[in-house]
Amino acid sequence: MKEWKAPEKEAQKMTRDGAISVNMVTGEASRVSDRAPEQDYSSSGDSAAFVHSAAERLDDRRIHKSEKKKRRKRRRSYREGTAANDRPSSRLQFSDEERTAPELQKVIRKSDKAADKLDTARAAVPEKQPSFHQPVNPLARPLQEIGHAAHAKVYEVEQENVGVQSGHLGERSFEKAVGYGNRRVQNWRAERKLKPWRDAAKAEQAAVKANADFYYRKAVTENPQLASNPISRLWQKRKLQKQYAAAYRAAGKTAQAGKTAEATAKAAKKTAQESKRTALFLKRHWKGALIVGGIGLLLVMLLGSLQSCSSMFGGGVSNIMASSYLSEDSDMLAAEEAYCAKEDELREYLDTYEATHDYDEYHFDLDEIEHDPYVLISILSALHEGMFTIDQVQGDLQTLFDKQYILTETVTTETRYRTETRTDSEGNPYTVQVPYTWYICTVTLENFDLSHVPVYMMGEEQLSLYATYMSTLGNRPDLFPSSGYVNKYIENPPADYEIPAEYLSDERFAAFITEAEKYLGYPYVWGGSSPSTSFDCSGFVSYVLTNSGLCNTGRLGAQGLYNISTPVSDPQPGDLVFFVSTYDTSGVSHVGIYVGDGMMLHCGDPIQYSNLNTSYWQSHFYAYGRPPYN
Repeated sequence: MKEWKAPEKEAQKMTRDGAISVNMVTGEASRVSDRAPEQDYSSSGDSAAFVHSAAERLDDRRIHKSEKKKRRKRRRSYREGTAANDRPSSRLQFSDEERTAPELQKVIRKSDKAADKLDTARAAVPEKQPSFHQPVNPLARPLQEIGHAAHAKVYEVEQENVGVQSGHLGERSFEKAVGYGNRRVQNWRAERKLKPWRDAAKAEQAAVKANADFYYRKAVTENPQLASNPISRLWQKRKLQKQYAAAYRAAGKTAQAGKTAEATAKAAKKTAQESKRTALFLKRHWKGALIVGGIGLLLVMLLGSLQSCSSMFGGGVSNIMASSYLSEDSDMLAAEEAYCAKEDELREYLDTYEATHDYDEYHFDLDEIEHDPYVLISILSALHEGMFTIDQVQGDLQTLFDKQYILTETVTTETRYRTETRTDSEGNPYTVQVPYTWYICTVTLENFDLSHVPVYMMGEEQLSLYATYMSTLGNRPDLFPSSGYVNKYIENPPADYEIPAEYLSDERFAAFITEAEKYLGYPYVWGGSSPSTSFDCSGFVSYVLTNSGLCNTGRLGAQGLYNISTPVSDPQPGDLVFFVSTYDTSGVSHVGIYVGDGMMLHCGDPIQYSNLNTSYWQSHFYAYGRPPYN
């Protein structure tokens, strides 16, 4: 007997994947539609939880990195405050004369007030070092991992329940808010611990600034001429503050290191070197007594006395500091060597040009490849406010090189003809003229002169620095003794000349020459037209004519000054003298002030008196001219 079976009943349903047939007894489903099932691109619970957990870990890492950065900042603040507390007192000792001077009383009060605040801040610094580390809970990491796992588990199911999802979101927001609040409280406590050290560092900075302001004001009071010569630009407060701060900190280090004989020996050696440099400077400055007094203060400073360190910013030694190269010898020599290497590479390229190129004909028009090392170091020092390292100036060296040397390579072609012998179909030879291209290469190298570059890349302040460094050669004539500037500026400076008294009876000429002689010894600076930047030849004459009140020319070139002058054949003191072809330019190229008896005052290198009866000036002479005096 067959086993009885209940009739199977089926029902059809429509789904996203098409029609399916469902057995109502067994519950089995089979596809009826041939429509392709839809792909499920949504994240599985496990992968979504993994992504969520990874995001949480990245957030923790970001917080950890931020806290680490804050701890480093606190340690730096602590070190600065400790250094400020350990350095000798910054309180200046003022003489009775200084305290009674009306123009100094305000800066003296500020200096004393700043020193009082620094003393108070130092007294408040605890002897015990603050701790920047929070106690580490050994269970913190495991608890953090458990928290990540729990949140990931909740995240797996929260997609199916809006209520769970909302509750979990609120819980996470609360946890983040609590964590943020805890971190703020901890940071606030750490900052509070650090406050005495931070206050000491700030008070020291304020005291250094106040002391520098005093020396600045004192210098201006004692040297009114600072307002009317190139060095006056170097007495700006910002630069003097930097110099004072550096010397103040160096003095603190020397005072601490001075406890050992080794440090004392090093300081004495350095003092001897500085004294030697300063002695060379004294050869060309008559204010010897003032400078020698400053040298004594410099000597004491190098042996560790802060007060002497401060005093060096008054009087002649300040001028020495402001006009001296402050970079290390190794960096300056390396810069010169690197620039020479670029010139050697250019020279090698030109020397082997025909061997490395394939042209039919070559024409070369090449200037000399040369520069003066003092010009280079003065430019770099001016660009970097007195001090640079070789790494800092690599880009500057390339920029200067590209501006000084202008290499042009031009290729032209000509169609030329050559005679060729050919054979016709019957074997008879004949000649023809065959055209061909002839390649001609013209190579031109212009040396723009490195000393002409500064005016095109510097502002007035930097140009003033450059002029000052050139006027003293950075007080380092020993650095490049073969330079022509050492002979012109240091060893054989221009000779003095006294204009006959009868010429000065002319009030107009007397006013002219009085203004002009203020700038004797100033260096030649291409494009310079004022005392703050020094002068070139036409800038000097234009400035003197205008500022003596005799003729408001404005800023004219040598040709422009000739154009406004009336040619004369019988020159008188106060006329101008013009020259041509003193350098590669068309028209009038140089101008000076005729002072009578075959002499002129002009901006040579430096500004000086010169005899017109030499072969050089006679070969370049063009004409005399009388300016349109008021």
